Amino acid sequence: PSVTNSEEQTEGQRSTLECSTPYFCPGGDIVLRWEGYDPQVSKVSSHIQLDTSGVGHQVTLTSSFTWKDHSKKLLCVVSDGSKRASTEVVLRVRHSPKDTQVSLSPSSGNIGVGDTVTLSCEVGSSHPPVLGYHWYKDGVAVGTERVLALRGVRREDHGRYHCEAQNTLGTGVSPPVTLRVFSAEVSASPAAEVLEGTATTLSCDVPGREGHPEELTYTWYKNSAWLKEGPAHTLLFPAVAAGDAGYYSCQVTNSQGSDTAQAISLSVTYPPRIPTLTLFQETQGGRLVIVRCTVDSHPPATLAIDRDGTVLATSGAQVALGQRLGVTASHNSLRLEIRDAGPQDSGKYGCTASNVHGSASATKVLVTRAAGLLIQPSAEVTEGTAVTLTCVGTGDTGKEPLYTWYRNGRRLQESSFPTLEFPSVRGDDAGAFQCQVRSRNGSDTSEAVPLRVLYAPRQPVLSSFLQSQGGRLGIIQCSVESDPESNLTLRRGDDAIACTQGCPQATSPRVHVTRSYNSLKVEIRDVVVEDEGIYVCQAGNSQGSASATVDFKA
Repeated sequence: PSVTNSEEQTEGQRSTLECSTPYFCPGGDIVLRWEGYDPQVSKVSSHIQLDTSGVGHQVTLTSSFTWKDHSKKLLCVVSDGSKRASTEVVLRVRHSPKDTQVSLSPSSGNIGVGDTVTLSCEVGSSHPPVLGYHWYKDGVAVGTERVLALRGVRREDHGRYHCEAQNTLGTGVSPPVTLRVFSAEVSASPAAEVLEGTATTLSCDVPGREGHPEELTYTWYKNSAWLKEGPAHTLLFPAVAAGDAGYYSCQVTNSQGSDTAQAISLSVTYPPRIPTLTLFQETQGGRLVIVRCTVDSHPPATLAIDRDGTVLATSGAQVALGQRLGVTASHNSLRLEIRDAGPQDSGKYGCTASNVHGSASATKVLVTRAAGLLIQPSAEVTEGTAVTLTCVGTGDTGKEPLYTWYRNGRRLQESSFPTLEFPSVRGDDAGAFQCQVRSRNGSDTSEAVPLRVLYAPRQPVLSSFLQSQGGRLGIIQCSVESDPESNLTLRRGDDAIACTQGCPQATSPRVHVTRSYNSLKVEIRDVVVEDEGIYVCQAGNSQGSASATVDFKA
């Protein structure tokens, strides 16, 4: 059979194909037919010619072909019983791109920030061939190549992607595919810096969290320490406190893995707490008063120190300072030094701390002494040093003041000279010294200032005693005077029986040792003849040493 048809068909348009033979046998079994078509959308008609102009048999196939019929084979068959002959027709159906799909690679596992992702536009069929491609993300054009490559994926690349493939007949549009970027991020609401008491929420999000196909687990950390874990992606502070400030991070986990968000800083601002105000008087060596104020606040507070309402120092704009005043300011701290302090510096000192959220204050009363005591060369000297004590006062310059000296509360002397001298000080001279200044305006007594004299041990006092009643008990006791404390050692011959520090415990269960300041007591139970002998007590400190002996008889 012969076939007559157009070279190509167009999808949606009806096409006609003719199959014919130049003969026909009315009484025979010869059959001419089409095979391979869809009878539901096709119509077949037959025409026989038997006249003087010619003889023939024609079967016409009229059908509406779709893109799925492209490259399909139809057969025009003539048969006579078991004999048959056929002619093949390959359909060429013109259609726009069909079965357009997006292929995502990698197709499994979490896609994280920095990964490389490729999206390919795959077309199932197109005739004529595809001329161009267009990519769209959330409806916005992003590319014109068949393969969309994302190198170094960002959180912003998360979204719904689809592609369009075009030929001369039309456009094929793919279903959208969601690119999920699994990247955790912490955010704070209403802000990362909030006022104490504000309701605050920290949220841990991955892009597309609400539409995620599986349940996520969130693990929260504060300052790198585990805080809580569960399905909640938020951390709620109904009334945030100063102690809630810190660095917060979260880890999001799904069946494919996890991602940890970079920590954010939650800063909590609050007004100043009650300041800490300290007053210190140094009468030894220059009569110095130190006023120090510290406070807890965020942001840092401006501090001001006043006396009886008059501002003396501030950590903000500087106030005019007198020659006797020195100011040191640091973070939430203010220090005021008053040199050559006297009665005029007495009063109620206050510290006020202020920031944008409020203020707080504290007060203390300072009573300065008119008299002060200075020890030269030092308040701690070695025996034999020349020491001078000077009474510094604000006496009436119109009349020579009187100075009275006291040691350990007992009166030593009175004179018009402001000094008490020890040309060669001894250990017995040590004590707490005070001086009293008397003038026409009145009198004042200094604070007690200790004088320490360091000296070597004196001759130790070593005694022994034997008690026979109730069992023979021997007692040997050694005591000494020295400063600093001496190390006492009791020896018999080359053996160290006991010492106050640095020697092993007594080896004999009969020996019991009692130690105290500059004193050593040894008790020997059930005394025997072998315990007799010469016992030596050695005393030593950084200044020297001394010893004493006793003959112990049983």
